[in-house]
Amino acid sequence: MIEVENLDVVFGHGAQRVHAVRDVTFSVPRGESFGLVGESGSGKSTVLRALAGLIRNAAGVMRVDGDTLGRRRSRRFRKRVQMVFQDPYGSLHPRHTVDQILSEPARIHRFDGIEARVVRWLEEVGLDASFRFRYPHQISGGQRQRVAVARALIIEPDVVLLDEPTSALDVSVQAEVLNLLTRLKREHGLTYVLVSHDFAVVSHMCDRLSVMQHGAVLETLSVQRLRANAPEHPYTRQLLMASRGYDRSAVDSLEDDF
Repeated sequence: MIEVENLDVVFGHGAQRVHAVRDVTFSVPRGESFGLVGESGSGKSTVLRALAGLIRNAAGVMRVDGDTLGRRRSRRFRKRVQMVFQDPYGSLHPRHTVDQILSEPARIHRFDGIEARVVRWLEEVGLDASFRFRYPHQISGGQRQRVAVARALIIEPDVVLLDEPTSALDVSVQAEVLNLLTRLKREHGLTYVLVSHDFAVVSHMCDRLSVMQHGAVLETLSVQRLRANAPEHPYTRQLLMASRGYDRSAVDSLEDDF
């Protein structure tokens, strides 16, 4: 469903030049959940934004279902590929009601029966029709993220790009949203690309993952290998160790030379 080959992204010029993504290659079969993992600044969100068409100067080849993506994304692409952002408050228009937020993409893509569609997708994400005329500031963070998920799925895409979709939420709410995303993927045959710094989230959601550092992919492995504590690259092992919490011996063994 998704192919990325030799993706490069550079920002700025001269002394301000930042090589954010370096020769990244991966593929995602239809119906799979694929993770991009790494510390802040590793380039994982930049890859997702390049795939979504939010970065115009990306070099390399990107395909969705065999269609090569150009610098400008078509209406067909926008219908097939949707994105859920990290901050549910920042990604929802503060002066639009939930009804307006969900109706707009359905109207743009010329769906009929928009009112019924809005109610249906609120129910799909665990909210009821009473939320239609509330504003984002009138609902909780977890509810806002459910609205963001409904906005992405209301036009029935094939691919959903998830940029740290639970990192702004409380831990208990994170689990609810992850379970919701897992159920929706199964019921609607979706393909996911998930960006996260959290191995627990990726292990819960994904089939395979690529580990990134300094803009490059260090290794790609299955979640089974991750759970078996069997990554090959020392940086991946170090990240995995760090994800398990503070330990003095682990800190003493950390390396920087990757």
